[in-house]
Amino acid sequence: MAKIAVVQKSSVVLNREKTVARAAHAIAEAAAEGADLVVFTEAFISGYPAWIWRLRPGADWGLSEELHARLLNSAVNLASDDLKPLYEAAQENNVTVVCGMNERDNQLSQATLYNTVVVIGPDGSLLNRHRKLMPTNPERMVWGFGDGSGLKAVDTTIGRIGTLVCWENYMPLARYALYSQGVEVYIAPTYDSGDDWIGTLQHIAREGRCWVVGCGNLLRGSDIPADFPDKSTLYPNDDEWVNSGDSVVIAPGGEIVAGPLRQKEGTIYCDIDRARAIEAKRALDVAGHYSRPDIFTLHVKTQAQSPVVFE
Repeated sequence: MAKIAVVQKSSVVLNREKTVARAAHAIAEAAAEGADLVVFTEAFISGYPAWIWRLRPGADWGLSEELHARLLNSAVNLASDDLKPLYEAAQENNVTVVCGMNERDNQLSQATLYNTVVVIGPDGSLLNRHRKLMPTNPERMVWGFGDGSGLKAVDTTIGRIGTLVCWENYMPLARYALYSQGVEVYIAPTYDSGDDWIGTLQHIAREGRCWVVGCGNLLRGSDIPADFPDKSTLYPNDDEWVNSGDSVVIAPGGEIVAGPLRQKEGTIYCDIDRARAIEAKRALDVAGHYSRPDIFTLHVKTQAQSPVVFE
């Protein structure tokens, strides 16, 4: 048995250092409760750009430029020490950490952002970096496209962990890529919420016969900083629930066993048994005995993609 902690807290919007510190504190709190795995939401560091759903694409050009610049400056450079407090918190508390973030490219133009989720091991090492494959609708004006280099399940002390972000969970081939690697704990950090989204996660648990952890964004109008450009127009009501969270834990087969936590800050704790993800595949194993490789074959390109090669 292992205990997971799903942290549903708001980011310190557009402030990387304070958000990382908030995450490190939450890791210590969860570890004190016996957690082996601590999960944070999509773009937790340093906030999901929720304003893209309220701006007029192409019309609010000046405002979009200003907000994008602030998002870029508060993003994570994985080649730097930006995440050092998280690595240290994972190691000091002997827990695995899954955390979403805005990641800033550090190899080419150094100006492109990615919607990234990382898995940090209990020794403080980076086990995997997955960049969201397909940003959704106006998200494409914020984030670049990820590639298959992070589309993997990694071994941890609580089981094989795989992650897909928000609506890439609607991509059946991406899901299948994780199923085929024996994912036991399937983690879906997301900005989506509501009963329809929870139903999607239940379907994934039934289809993949794995534990599914949905970690939702929690955001109120009061979480938007006072110096946010045009806040009085975009977020005039501090009491508004911009996003209600809806974090949830679902057992193999689709039963909700913890949550959903809605319109409330907190941490969901849940004990899971990795063996149930194996036992559940007796009748249905979509990447095993229920597959038909004589008819269907999936090829996944796992090499990192780059527009330039220096020889």
